[in-house]
Amino acid sequence: MEQIRKIKQILFAKPVLEGAGVHLKRVFGSDEVPNLDPFLLLDDFHSNQPERYIKGFPWHPHRGIETITYILHGNVEHGDSMGNKGVIASGDVQWMTAGSGIVHQEMPKGDKTRLLWGFQLWANLPAAHKMMPPRYQEIKKEEIRELVLENGITIKIIAGKVNGIEGPVKDIVIEPQFLDVALPKHTVFDHEIPQGHKAFAYVIEGQGIFEPGAPKAIGAETLIIFEDGEKVNIASKDTPARFLLISGKPINEPISWQGPIVMNTDEELETAFREYQNGTFLKHPKK
Repeated sequence: MEQIRKIKQILFAKPVLEGAGVHLKRVFGSDEVPNLDPFLLLDDFHSNQPERYIKGFPWHPHRGIETITYILHGNVEHGDSMGNKGVIASGDVQWMTAGSGIVHQEMPKGDKTRLLWGFQLWANLPAAHKMMPPRYQEIKKEEIRELVLENGITIKIIAGKVNGIEGPVKDIVIEPQFLDVALPKHTVFDHEIPQGHKAFAYVIEGQGIFEPGAPKAIGAETLIIFEDGEKVNIASKDTPARFLLISGKPINEPISWQGPIVMNTDEELETAFREYQNGTFLKHPKK
């Protein structure tokens, strides 16, 4: 019998102010990294008040990480130091590998109802890949397969595999699974996650039971960190549940982290900021 993952820790998203004045909820950050390696940070931005998000995230650098942006409602215009420009629209995903360094901006806009709702996840890169060339995987809504199970559960597969169906994001070092799962009332979702990989769920809507026999359901804006095991068993009762289910292979390397730059040593971190100041930060020319 496969070992079901138990709940290790439950965290609640906390309000923070980032960028040029964007109000968002920080689901987890640096303090939780030991339990979530290779993941570094998860933010939930959700508002129908433009003044709380419109100033966005003006030009800033990244090195040593990957940023994953998933938009449910609204748009995010982006541009970068390599000359890339585009829009991440409702249902789209941008998986950006900053690698050796990139400078970019992200400017959010609401939908027709002024609603902006999305998530940004940061994933670490191992030392051997921290200085790789920057790249993007731009995934449009239409490219994300939605699997509907017999019991009515729907799964949007962004990365990883479910029932033999693979998500569009590929060739990522940490072997991630990134799923958007919706459970109707009174259903159970069993899903295998490789043993040894770190895994968590973040509740978007409704309530779910994230461990068999758990005393109560867990609601929106709550993070569930799982212990090790071979699969998760998640159920809904009298209300539907929707959540992100994310897992990845731990890197198990030291971290030296300040703001948008994550390296392995303090010396590497100092080098990155010195290069940013003296204009030698970018290692790959503009297109």
